[in-house]
Amino acid sequence: MSNKITKTVLQSPFIFDENWEGLLDNKDFVKVFLSDILEDYIVKQRWYGGKASRIKYIELSDYFRIQKDGEVYYGLILEIDFVEAFYHHYFLPIAFVTDKSFAEQDKILPIKINEQQGFIIDAINLEAFRKLVFERILYARPNDRTRVQYHKSDTFTNVVYESSRFLGLEQSNTSIVYNEKFVLKFFRRIYANKNPDYEMSCFLSDKKEFKNTPAYKGSLNIIGSDKEFISIALMQQMIPNQGDAWEYMLNELNRVFSDLDQKNIVVKSLPVHELYLRLKIEDVPKQISDWVGLDLFERIKTIAKRTAEMHIVLGSEFEETAFTPAHFNGDYTVWLKNRLLYQFQNRLNLIENNLHKLDGLTLELANEFLNNKNIIRKRLVNFDWTKLKGERIRVHGDYHLGQILVKDDDFYILDFEGEPESTIRDRKVKQPPLKDVAGMFRSFHYAIYATIFNNGKKYNQSQEILFEAAEVLYSYFTSVFLETYVAAILEANLNIGYNQERDFILKYCLLEKAVYELGYELNSRPRWALIPLKGISNIINN
Repeated sequence: MSNKITKTVLQSPFIFDENWEGLLDNKDFVKVFLSDILEDYIVKQRWYGGKASRIKYIELSDYFRIQKDGEVYYGLILEIDFVEAFYHHYFLPIAFVTDKSFAEQDKILPIKINEQQGFIIDAINLEAFRKLVFERILYARPNDRTRVQYHKSDTFTNVVYESSRFLGLEQSNTSIVYNEKFVLKFFRRIYANKNPDYEMSCFLSDKKEFKNTPAYKGSLNIIGSDKEFISIALMQQMIPNQGDAWEYMLNELNRVFSDLDQKNIVVKSLPVHELYLRLKIEDVPKQISDWVGLDLFERIKTIAKRTAEMHIVLGSEFEETAFTPAHFNGDYTVWLKNRLLYQFQNRLNLIENNLHKLDGLTLELANEFLNNKNIIRKRLVNFDWTKLKGERIRVHGDYHLGQILVKDDDFYILDFEGEPESTIRDRKVKQPPLKDVAGMFRSFHYAIYATIFNNGKKYNQSQEILFEAAEVLYSYFTSVFLETYVAAILEANLNIGYNQERDFILKYCLLEKAVYELGYELNSRPRWALIPLKGISNIINN
């Protein structure tokens, strides 16, 4: 090892006899840093998505400077290779500090640089770094063509840095609140491509002025060593809110289920509505509206309207090829069928291996799934795409109640990164807009059953009756949503097919989504596997 870097024992600090600016040019330091230090740090971070796999080695894929005058930080692009023969890329900005006040979990490495004792830390923990990134975006030059590119919207003006803080505890990214007015999301897992969240935010907000999503304010991107465009951070307007629609719905549903007792409602006497049959609010039976309350149906109607407006905007582009509508074709069908067959077989194996963990209705539905596996497989792959006349567009891709903010009586859609399990390329594939509708319907289903699982002992009803009430609620929620959504889509002339095609695509997407959910539940909380299994049962029996 070079005599400029010494380390007597692992616990002792490194000694580096040159300036901080030359640290990453020293191959000996980089080798030890990657092999002996970073793995222990990274595996403890919330944003690290490889916890279920074993790290084989870590490489420094690329790095760049984030600097102004004499203030220098490094943005590391780390390639983490796994024993299971795949890899992830992560973004980690680093800073050198001499302040000992940082918490132990913030310190990556004790080190002495040019006679100064200090620590290497994740730079996002440092206010000076957060301020620098904010100001580099704020004062970004138009049409930046340098390797490290800062960009800002025309609306990001007349602002000065005042404060910054972390926005809660996120699972996959790190977001910073600035001035209590803006949010900068640092993407932690990164891709050699435009991040869909960055791409969709620019398109919806900056180009099309869609109002019900956080307004795009700026971004930090780099041009990688292979000339690929890499999204590093996204700046958006902060929307003051009362929480997300998931929490809102759970609170409302707790009231609804409590009212079964308070209003002496006999569930078996409630009028039944056919699943996925459009229904206007004024046609909701009085027994149902008296129980649930028209206000909740009005909120569902508003979510449906905002969803339709998002899709109308996404289907309105005819120049930018990434967003122009597309018809169904053979290539898309092959991609879809291959993807779903792999996923379906994976879920079949999971169910067979986890049957011993299931009981009651969940076990009954799991056996129904296994008994109907050939029917389900055929529904996933035996369709003729040439009969589908609707169009595909860019969609949200991971649409559920947790991706919507509640502000007064309105809703704002956010987080367009797409399904976490999907590749970046798959997340950008144009899909039927009803895929997002199916995602929201599955979220309604989850919210209803989550309320029962979390609060069931508080209600004076048997679980069987609560499950029966759940399906009644689900049928009315989805039908009211569908009426508002389809009416708005048809009025705007977005082509989602005729009635029969819409019904087929919706049920297809619901089946796909429920099969996807099944994997998570069987691996994480088998009791909740009831929810996707019931969703699958609804489709194959409807």
